[in-house]
Amino acid sequence: MKTLKMMTLMAVVALLVGGSALISAAAGANNAQDFDAAATYKAKCVACHGAAAEKKFNATSSDADLVTAVLKGKKGEKPPFMPAYEDKGINEEHAKALVAHMKALKQ
Repeated sequence: MKTLKMMTLMAVVALLVGGSALISAAAGANNAQDFDAAATYKAKCVACHGAAAEKKFNATSSDADLVTAVLKGKKGEKPPFMPAYEDKGINEEHAKALVAHMKALKQ
């Protein structure tokens, strides 16, 4: 009987610890302070926009338009088109950080 109680207690503790770890990880993933714009740019953007944001990026566009393009995507004159990243985990704060990073690269 003691063994059963001990195993039940250990299972409950494991579920609580595991659940709180998952919740913290999910909350932290959307934290703008933890977002690395440079790493994200290198992983997702550099192939089309170039290392210095020299391709298919108009730094004179308003930040709001650029953020919308990151989140919602944008079709240009010819492919490849800008994909929407909102449904891939990029939120508005992340998009703002990416736009700022790209503008800094462009200078």
